[in-house]
Amino acid sequence: MTIPEKMAAVLLTGHGGLEKLVYDRNVPVPAPAEGEVLIRVTACGMNNTDVWVREGAYGTEDDPSAISTWRRQGNTLTFPRIQGTDTVGHIVSVGAGVDPVRIGERVMVDFSIYNRDDDSLADIDYMGHGRDGGYAEYMALPAENAHVVSTDLTDVELATFCCAYLTGERMLERARLAAGERVLVTGASGGVGSAIIQLARARGAIPIAVAGPGKEAAMLEIGAEAVVTRGKGDLVEAVHSASCGQPIDVVADLVGGPLFNDLLKILRPEGRYTTAGAIAGPVVQLDLRTMYLKQLELHGSSQGSRADFRRLVGYIESRKIRPLVGGVYPLSEFHRAQTEFMAKNFVGKLVVVPDRG
Repeated sequence: MTIPEKMAAVLLTGHGGLEKLVYDRNVPVPAPAEGEVLIRVTACGMNNTDVWVREGAYGTEDDPSAISTWRRQGNTLTFPRIQGTDTVGHIVSVGAGVDPVRIGERVMVDFSIYNRDDDSLADIDYMGHGRDGGYAEYMALPAENAHVVSTDLTDVELATFCCAYLTGERMLERARLAAGERVLVTGASGGVGSAIIQLARARGAIPIAVAGPGKEAAMLEIGAEAVVTRGKGDLVEAVHSASCGQPIDVVADLVGGPLFNDLLKILRPEGRYTTAGAIAGPVVQLDLRTMYLKQLELHGSSQGSRADFRRLVGYIESRKIRPLVGGVYPLSEFHRAQTEFMAKNFVGKLVVVPDRG
């Protein structure tokens, strides 16, 4: 196929509101460098990280309210930047050192920029932050990050997995969730939360969901053992009832805020708490006595390792997990898509697709 010189893309032009996201039809198509491939993007999933990076909502270790981007290890974000992590597309060109036989492959992008040869995440970065991502018609990336997945899922369905499920798998891996254990999942109707429910079942564990009103049936349908409706009654009592009095071994928290102390109360002695998000508030109060008297473990987690990604692909190919498409939007309506995303009136993932005839 003929590769054009220009493409449509959504450019993040700075920290701020939706006005900082500009749909531009005159962006140069990137050329794949040595060891890279160029993909024609067909779908890209949306994530909370997109919003928080746009808002500069990550704070700093010295000032939680400071305008700051995602990385604690040194900023790699420059403007304009094309965001978008959960990218699916077809290879249309390759750089030097990449076998041309790869042209035509349909690939799911491992969006992580590992910066190390091992599985440490100490210096992790990602495409859509440290380099351009998939909210565009074309994307260049290292060939080793472009993975063929053996599945009959559509491109849109495949674009629901990577960031959310990779994040969820890493959370459960760090918390060592084992078969037969019970895990309480907050924010369960969102991309990562709904992923954790399925990933917990894939491990043989028992997930209990905390979700907003009206989403209870959807949570049960994707595998939750029971559902606690957020904001309805006392959370500690509600979880105790939902688990039939059985102990909660792991809390996988994506909400934070005022729920935090109750979540530590809910954990059994020697229980494990893991978090990869704080949509209800990143600054919480912690009674250290609860932590040390109950012998609790607290884990922070973000993204995932190469090994986590390989397990994710295995789950997809073996159909142990399934896609949850909450909505599909054209790239030109990106503002509407992100507005709907922030409203959280959906289950699963929203996906953006290029405007093509």
